[in-house]
Amino acid sequence: MVQLTINGQMHEIEAEPDTPLLWVLREQAGLTGTKFGCGVAQCGACTVHIDGVATRSCVMPLEAIGADQKIVTIEGLSPDGSHPVQKAWLALEVPQCGYCQTGMIMAVASLLETNPKPTDDDINAEITNICRCGTYNRVRAAIHMVADGKAG
Repeated sequence: MVQLTINGQMHEIEAEPDTPLLWVLREQAGLTGTKFGCGVAQCGACTVHIDGVATRSCVMPLEAIGADQKIVTIEGLSPDGSHPVQKAWLALEVPQCGYCQTGMIMAVASLLETNPKPTDDDINAEITNICRCGTYNRVRAAIHMVADGKAG
């Protein structure tokens, strides 16, 4: 039995130590906003924050997470959708199919937390999530909208 702090709440988790965090979140904690995409940390659909750092949860084994670490999923980023990144996503109609977007939002929120005014080069270096629908131009516009303080 492991205790994890997820979205500000303590969860008692019973899973094998090598179980990826993604499956713990989805199956044990019932938080299905974090998506499975590739299983090898390439696409970013599974991105969550661990102590504020964007982390690909599909390759993060449960045993690598310390008892004092704080995990935030898309459900905990802003339960009412008031996070500036979420507002910009809606304002610019970023998603098409939407499957990758929770991971993309989490990656962008982490970037903006550490770099509130990213350049296009910063965005290219940090936002490596894959969007099969190709919404990259709208993602970039939404990031700049938040950085310019124009996201609601």
